[in-house]
Amino acid sequence: MHAFLWLSLTALGLGTVHADDGPFIRLPAPQTSGGKPLMQALKERHSTREFSPRVLPAQLLSDLLWAASGVNRPESGKRTAPSARDWREIDVYVVTADGAYVYDPDTQLLRRVLARDVRALTGLQDFVASAPLNLVYVANLNRMTDASPDDRDRYAAADAAFMAQNVYLYCASAGLGAVVRGLVNRAALASALGLDGHQQIMFAQTVGYPK
Repeated sequence: MHAFLWLSLTALGLGTVHADDGPFIRLPAPQTSGGKPLMQALKERHSTREFSPRVLPAQLLSDLLWAASGVNRPESGKRTAPSARDWREIDVYVVTADGAYVYDPDTQLLRRVLARDVRALTGLQDFVASAPLNLVYVANLNRMTDASPDDRDRYAAADAAFMAQNVYLYCASAGLGAVVRGLVNRAALASALGLDGHQQIMFAQTVGYPK
């Protein structure tokens, strides 16, 4: 593993395991209780565009990703955000200074797809390059069986938006800032992340401690 990546992950308390198709980072089990009441989180939800470079602790990152798209019904594998026809077509890519990862809700693992800093590619605004975390919502169109092109676009956008709103509410509860962004150089980012033609970037969301 790249030395800088290893040191950064160790500092976060994130252990690594290896599988046949590459390294994984095991997140702590999410804490699924506590937080602010829903109505208070709704009242405090807003967009932030100035972020501290402070890295999110491992537990906070785990809780955030679980809020976005974690499994809340283990018996069925269903998740915190709804998904049209249970396609589960949206993957959450986690982009940090250490690289880029895909979140696996079923195992609470991050699978590394890139070991370099591509935060600047996740948006056209200056702050995305220095914010500690950018989430990228990617639709895998191959999972949307029997859907017309129009329905694929409509449902994928809605499903990604549900996840982003979950993140907004979690951030409001946890004292974090967040902003959803549609201004993304999709071609450059897709190339960096190694996406295939059936994978479509919907939008991105920056998360961090507000300045």
